[in-house]
Amino acid sequence: MAHPIHQASENSPFGDLTKEEFYKTHHVIHQEEFILNKGNMKIFTQSWYPDATNMAQLKGLVAMVHGYISESSWIFQLTATAIAKLGFFVCALDLQGHGYSDGSYGHIPDIHPVVDDCIQFFNTCRADHPKLPAFLYGESLGGAIAILISLKQKGLWNGLLLNGAMCGVSPRYKPAWPLEKLLPMAAYFAPKWRIAITKPLASKSYKEEWKRRLVVKSPNCRSSGKPSAATALEFLRVCEKIKKRFHKLELPLLVVHGEDDLVCDSDSARLVYELAGSKDKTLKIFPGMWHQLIGETKENVELVFQTIFSWLRDQADIAVLPPMNNLLSPNV
Repeated sequence: MAHPIHQASENSPFGDLTKEEFYKTHHVIHQEEFILNKGNMKIFTQSWYPDATNMAQLKGLVAMVHGYISESSWIFQLTATAIAKLGFFVCALDLQGHGYSDGSYGHIPDIHPVVDDCIQFFNTCRADHPKLPAFLYGESLGGAIAILISLKQKGLWNGLLLNGAMCGVSPRYKPAWPLEKLLPMAAYFAPKWRIAITKPLASKSYKEEWKRRLVVKSPNCRSSGKPSAATALEFLRVCEKIKKRFHKLELPLLVVHGEDDLVCDSDSARLVYELAGSKDKTLKIFPGMWHQLIGETKENVELVFQTIFSWLRDQADIAVLPPMNNLLSPNV
């Protein structure tokens, strides 16, 4: 099955189609809804599932988490559509400060409320589909968030898929010394200061130029991707935190990563694979590929995503459902 990105243009993820025509062509039902999180913020959520499949015939549920300065719409929804066409119920949300959700744009001084938003929404989706095996899918920053979710909800997910996950920031993308050492001070005195300590994300993430142009044409694209001082500091803290807990990952795991990723170090992908306590784990490092694997050439996109799609299908076939009543636990 070809990835829908090949039908996109530099002006629209839907190519020459309207959104409605796009989903009708792919035989996918798409729904949108705002929810209120614990902090009374409006969070934008979406779901996708195949229109020709009875709900009882669905293979599983995939909860997707997007990356930094991304959103659940625009390019990200093309992968959601592809997974839905495989026979899955797919759900995703815009993180705080991203897309259509409330919050200061791209400002994440504390990752924990973001993780809580994801758990709140994903729990609701899973409660609506209690007989489906459930999988977490995270890209870039979303990969780190997916790891934190799986650790917080240990034993409740059937698999974890990390695509270019932020398990470690590349030395080529980190703030130069002494700026990295000064981040705590900058984050304290000017937390929203978008200090120019890193290169623009899109230019180092998407190999194909037309896809870079498509990214910046999103109606929600409002900056070059430079994080605020508090956000940059939190990302470094998150990477260190999850590195210490890789060994606690015990669920089936697929790690895919571009070897030439200049944003999230491919060595960190190898590390999470090596340290993970999972008995069922797979690592695919793709030579010559960049951070956003959907930003590669058509042939490379198909190579990467057929690996992802095959893994999801195989895992859904052998999955054993976790106890759903544990989703209501106050510790979750």
